[in-house]
Amino acid sequence: MDTKPDSDAKTEEAVQAGPMPKVLSGVTPYLSVGGAVKASEFYQRALGAREVMRHPVDDKGRTMHIHLYINDGSVMLSDPYEEYGYPLQPPQSFTLHLQLDDGIDDWWKRAVENGMEVTMPLELQFWGDRYGQLRDPFGIMWSFGARPQKA
Repeated sequence: MDTKPDSDAKTEEAVQAGPMPKVLSGVTPYLSVGGAVKASEFYQRALGAREVMRHPVDDKGRTMHIHLYINDGSVMLSDPYEEYGYPLQPPQSFTLHLQLDDGIDDWWKRAVENGMEVTMPLELQFWGDRYGQLRDPFGIMWSFGARPQKA
């Protein structure tokens, strides 16, 4: 006999609606952004993200959870939920880094063409990587790096 309250049963149904996607990587960034659905759509265009899970939008137009795969890693995001202690705040001092084996110029071009702002140009750095930094429209900083390919 099920003794769980209806709200728990609904939550369990939502989780069991489909298989949970595998989390790719040991540490997964979880971003709270104003407009999680718009952010997911942006990351799909600008970073080649693939959305592998999304909880439906609630009656206030917010999305509790979106799971993306970007460059063989997971990034998760949601809208802010002030009533649960997660108000919208400007991003703190952090950068999400994409280490790329090849194609860094293509990644960079796609990101910039889709609206990322260059904050540090993509250039060969003293430590040996081609490296640059961008800011997305949600205020999140991203860095791209790649070891130059040997001819």
